[in-house]
Amino acid sequence: MSEERIYLVIMDETPESALALRFAARRAVRTGGGVHILALVPRQEFVVFGAIQATIEQEARDRAEILATTAAGSLASESGLAPLISVRQGDGPQVVREYLKDHPEVSALVLGAAAESNPGPLTTHFATHAGALPCVLMIVPGGVSDDVIDAVS
Repeated sequence: MSEERIYLVIMDETPESALALRFAARRAVRTGGGVHILALVPRQEFVVFGAIQATIEQEARDRAEILATTAAGSLASESGLAPLISVRQGDGPQVVREYLKDHPEVSALVLGAAAESNPGPLTTHFATHAGALPCVLMIVPGGVSDDVIDAVS
């Protein structure tokens, strides 16, 4: 692991991922670290016509890229950090594990947990398998306010 603390945040369109990004950015600023943003593009269901399949996949990738770029812009304006952005397609847990393998400099995986009922598939998966991760797992509860995030980060 490198000396600089790198926080990996998985971005999607949920409010809890925005809280995870806020927490990671504030920790990175306070520790002299950085942030990586990973946007996941799930594999699409098989469509009989290849051109339709390609269009659906490209639209999903474009949405993920816009989401990650928007989050990075907000992060830069609020904290001055310029995050590394990656967009990858595939099974969420597998893609995250591959990313961590490719980026041993990542110190912590920061995930947001949904405020209501199930915390979400990635959070559930990695909380269950936290002992096998090559980095620290941080879970930010979706029900906390920005003020709480700011106070603890």
